[in-house]
Amino acid sequence: MRVLTGIQASGKLHIGNYFGAMKPMIELQESEELFTFIANYHSLTTSKDAQLLKQLTLDAAVDYLSLGINPEKTTFWVQSDVPQVLELYWILSKFTPMGLLERGHSYKDKVAKGITANHALFSYPVLMAADILLPDTQKVPVGKDQIQHVEMTRDIAIKFNNEYGDIFTLPEYIVEENLATIPGIDGQKMSKSYDNAIDIFMESEKKLQKRCNKIISSSTPLGEPLEYEGCHIYNLAALFLDEEGKQELQERYKSGNEGYGHFKKYLKELIWEEFAEAREKRAYYMDNLDIVQDILSDGAKKMQKISNDKMSVIREAVGLL
Repeated sequence: MRVLTGIQASGKLHIGNYFGAMKPMIELQESEELFTFIANYHSLTTSKDAQLLKQLTLDAAVDYLSLGINPEKTTFWVQSDVPQVLELYWILSKFTPMGLLERGHSYKDKVAKGITANHALFSYPVLMAADILLPDTQKVPVGKDQIQHVEMTRDIAIKFNNEYGDIFTLPEYIVEENLATIPGIDGQKMSKSYDNAIDIFMESEKKLQKRCNKIISSSTPLGEPLEYEGCHIYNLAALFLDEEGKQELQERYKSGNEGYGHFKKYLKELIWEEFAEAREKRAYYMDNLDIVQDILSDGAKKMQKISNDKMSVIREAVGLL
């Protein structure tokens, strides 16, 4: 089964990125044909600093590799190294009704949050459709808020296929329901744009602890039992625990022997330990960026061949010389 996923090169990776997309993706590469890319074209919808975008793109590659992406098992590339996706984006635009884009939840949400409305932001789902359809993707791991984009991709592909034959594979989405929304320090969905994220690669344990200390909690005094249900600290800690670990943590909440400060410290310890090996790998890749660039180049070459083969069929179908 061919699976595709990607992430924007728009800043440091956080725990929500990891559990919502990256951890399931890393696990998938062991059993499926995985394609993953750094979506720097998509990042242009909000990026204003050219040098910063270049740096963030390279940082994202380092982070992906450090967290477990294996280039021997996964086709891994930077979106802009495969420009065929923009050609397909334009062709697919012909099969995208305005009403479909106007109903886009993500566009409305981003504009409501103060992001400037522009054509790139509005047509974002069409470029995402091109990303998905170009390599004949069968499954797309997404967060619950991204399901609509995969549904839009299917709608566009069906319109194209109805006119030219069964050229595009119709993708399906994969959602881990229990990981669909990762809470930030304020309880809302964890997001860089909301400034409520906990970064994976914090500079030090001290800074990580300071971030964990900002998690909103109730004012229940020390010595009284605490409610773990609905507690943002517990919900984040549970991501790192098996069922036995969750049960033990629940009992600690009920005992009344510890306060929220204790659990914030415990959460910090869980996070720091979880990513210890990744921090070591990241230091290695940061000292050997030529290796990272070679990996990305190899992935792009593989994806370009797949893209050229697919675009030959598409160009013939629509009548492009």
